[in-house]
Amino acid sequence: MEITRHFTVTTFVVHKDKVLLHQHKRCGAWLPAGGHIDRDELPEDAAVREVKEETGLDVTLYNPDAPLFAADHEARQLHRPMYLLLENINPFHQHIDFIYYATAVSNQLNPANGETNRLKWFDKADLESTQMPTNVQVCAHEALAILGQKD
Repeated sequence: MEITRHFTVTTFVVHKDKVLLHQHKRCGAWLPAGGHIDRDELPEDAAVREVKEETGLDVTLYNPDAPLFAADHEARQLHRPMYLLLENINPFHQHIDFIYYATAVSNQLNPANGETNRLKWFDKADLESTQMPTNVQVCAHEALAILGQKD
């Protein structure tokens, strides 16, 4: 049995004390914004692009690493994802998923045509009371702990 694997990105977007999730069209689960990385696209660029397409938001990715050196013509440091997950989509397909956290300066949503409008900002209590995959709930809580504004 051959398994195909695609590279994908997922971004947990935080605004103030809430994290944004959408109800996925096909599976119905509450998930963060994300999608496939295009050919020759950097994962961090795909993360920002997918958030813009799915939500209309401009985001700033959180980088868990301090810069080691200034970028030059030989090398630049990329945003390290918070996590890399291997996700089983079906018995013949997996995603290698770059998980990012990001902040948005606005909570005004404007998804592109054809994208879901089932978007919701979740606070900590909402996360606890809503059925969602365990990895989504854990990462959403962590993103809020790192990037959320405390009252």
